[in-house]
Amino acid sequence: MTERIMNKTGMDAAAAMARLRQELGRVIIGQEDVIEQITVTLLAGGHALLTGVPGLGKTLLVKSVAQLFSLTFKRIQFTPDLMPADIFGSEVMDESVGRTEKTFRFIPGPVFANLVLADEINRTPPKTQAALLEAMGEGHVTVGGVTYPLEKPFFVLATQNPIELEGTYPLPEAQLDRFLMNIVMDYLPLADEERMVRETTAPEQVALQPVLDGQEIIALQRLAREVPVSDNVVAYAVRLCAATRPGGAQAAPRVNDLVQWGAGSRASQAMILAGKARALLQGRRNVACEDVRALALPVLRHRVITNFRAEAEGVDAEKLIAEILATVAE
Repeated sequence: MTERIMNKTGMDAAAAMARLRQELGRVIIGQEDVIEQITVTLLAGGHALLTGVPGLGKTLLVKSVAQLFSLTFKRIQFTPDLMPADIFGSEVMDESVGRTEKTFRFIPGPVFANLVLADEINRTPPKTQAALLEAMGEGHVTVGGVTYPLEKPFFVLATQNPIELEGTYPLPEAQLDRFLMNIVMDYLPLADEERMVRETTAPEQVALQPVLDGQEIIALQRLAREVPVSDNVVAYAVRLCAATRPGGAQAAPRVNDLVQWGAGSRASQAMILAGKARALLQGRRNVACEDVRALALPVLRHRVITNFRAEAEGVDAEKLIAEILATVAE
C-alpha cells in the first residue's frame, strides 16, 4: 500500500516540481538551484535563510512561490525599532457598543500566514529575532498568557544582506541552526540578465497559475518523511557533519586549525530530511548519497563557524565544506 502511494504521489510531486519550475521561469530568470532548495526546504517542513545582495529579486521570488502554492503571504520589514508585538500581534481593549464589561481581543500580527518573508532579519535587535525564531521552532505564539497556533503549512524565509555590517545584529550561531538551509542568491549570468530585463520591462506582466495548495503541501510533507533511507546514506550524512567538528576523531584536514564550531546533530537530521524531500520531488523512492552531496553546502554553510586564522588566510566555510566533500567517502 505504501509503495503504491509512493509511486503515485512521488510522480505527482515530480510533475508539480516541473510545473513549478515552468511557472517560476516566466517571472524568475535563472536561479534554478535556489528554486529547488526553497522547495526542498518547504517540503521538509523547515525554514530557510536567503542571503544575497540587494536587487537580485529575493522578494519577487518569495511572493511568486506563495502564489504558486496558493499560500497566504506576509512580509515583515525588520528594523532596529521592531518589537515582538509587531510580529505576533497584540491585545486591544474591545469597546464594542452594548458591552457592559471591557474585554481584550487579540489582533493577529503578520506572522499568522503560511509564508512569512522576514526581510533583513539581521537589522533588528536580538530580542525580536529570538521571538520570531521561537515561533519557528514551536509552531505557535503566546500573547497575554494565551497560546495561538500558527497556520499550517508555516514557512519562514528570512533574508539578510551580506555586504552591510554597520547597524546590524548578526544572528547567533544557536539561532542560525534553526534554519534548515542557508540559500545564497548570486548575480545572474549576462545572458539570463538580458532576458530578465527584456521580460520584466515588457508592457504585460505574467500571471502565475497555482500548482499546489496548502493541504497538498502538508500531505507531501508527511509523505516526504516516509521516503526510505538506507543506513549507508545516514552514515554518510553523519560522517560529513562529524568532519566539520574540530577536536573530533573524524575531523577533516585543516578543520582543527580553521574551524571554531562545527555542525551539530541537527545538521545531520536536516541533511536526511532535505534529502527525502529532494528524492520525492524527483519521483524517486529512496534517498541517495548524491542527495546529501547536493544539499550539503546550503545545509552546512551557516553551521560551520570559521576562526580568525581562517579569515586571515582567506578561507571561508564554503571552501572547507568543498574540501570535506572531496575527502569523506560514501
